[in-house]
Amino acid sequence: MLPKVNDLVYIQVASADNKETDKECKSRIADVEEEFFLIEMPIEIGSGRIKRLFVGDELSVYFLTDAGVKNYFNTYVLGSVDDVVQLIRIRKPEPESITKIQRRNFLRVVAELEIAVKLKDNTRFVAHTDDVGGGGVSFLCDGKYKLTQGDQLFCWLLIQYKNGSIEHAPFEAEVVRTKMLETGRMLVMLKFASISDMERQKIIRYCFERQFDFRNR
Repeated sequence: MLPKVNDLVYIQVASADNKETDKECKSRIADVEEEFFLIEMPIEIGSGRIKRLFVGDELSVYFLTDAGVKNYFNTYVLGSVDDVVQLIRIRKPEPESITKIQRRNFLRVVAELEIAVKLKDNTRFVAHTDDVGGGGVSFLCDGKYKLTQGDQLFCWLLIQYKNGSIEHAPFEAEVVRTKMLETGRMLVMLKFASISDMERQKIIRYCFERQFDFRNR
């Protein structure tokens, strides 16, 4: 069973920052297409603020049945449509993927990709990612780099697809959290602060390839 036009949906947006992920928004189904839903701009519950969504944002969504049961599914933002008001296009889930249990396994995959990093003081280094997703990445680097929460980084991600093609995805990111490991290396978790839709789509494409590989092992 899928939500219908005018049904309310409740949304949480994936983020490396748990405080952001825990914020709940509500929206309404404005239209249903063959493979997509069009939803109204989400409103944060409590604050009443409009929640901006970007292409590639990963969403945990639930809607209520007539009996009041919560049905959950995960999806992602495909783009926006300017109608009388701006609407957001999200991927329609497969009916069999809808569950009564919330699954917070957003589209974020374990991946060891090369990432070039430039700090604000122009320090540059190359590291390797720990995981990547439509909302951000994490990477491992030498503990000598003094990175802290809130730092702004300029990054270039080297992406290699299954067909052998290679893409570079530049972006600006904010450090959400760091963790020193026993090895002396540091795990740095980033969320995208500025990334074009085209570059985000490159990363999402890679994630779907990786997810498909995992499912078929």
